[in-house]
Amino acid sequence: MQRAEKDAQVKDIRSRFDRMSSAVFLDFTGMTVEQVTKMREAFRAKGIEYKVVKNTLVQKALADQKWIGKLDDTLRGMTGIAWSFEEPSAAARLLKDLTKDNEKLKIKGGVLEGDVLTAKAVEEQLATLPNKDEMRARFLAQLHAPLTSFVRLLNAPAREFVGVLAAKQRKDEG
Repeated sequence: MQRAEKDAQVKDIRSRFDRMSSAVFLDFTGMTVEQVTKMREAFRAKGIEYKVVKNTLVQKALADQKWIGKLDDTLRGMTGIAWSFEEPSAAARLLKDLTKDNEKLKIKGGVLEGDVLTAKAVEEQLATLPNKDEMRARFLAQLHAPLTSFVRLLNAPAREFVGVLAAKQRKDEG
């Protein structure tokens, strides 16, 4: 690989890490071409960028980051990186599902906003974060709840008054 080619790859890797909301490192040793192709298609469908990288190029690209030293164990052997740009949990959630179907695919670790995560943390914490739509729904429910309660309180006296009038009418008729 020529020097200019390496420099271009280092810049590409760095730009992806600068734009990402999270990244998940994985080991795909022993997977067939068909399995890797299906995995890539699944990533593409979810808007996740995936690339097989040389560990030394990742180390060069992230040399100025304080947390790069924590990735030393992660950046050993074959490494693929799945970058999520919109939803931090998208890549982790998809990889967690893919590892259930393929025992050869292994999560090595991850990065979320400058924090290095272990493989266990990626699977148990990052992959379980709600997606954007779920968070929006929860937020709207939180905003909606006090207003709903307020409207019920305002309607309660009128509802009770109607109930009293209905009871009076039943008494007069019966």
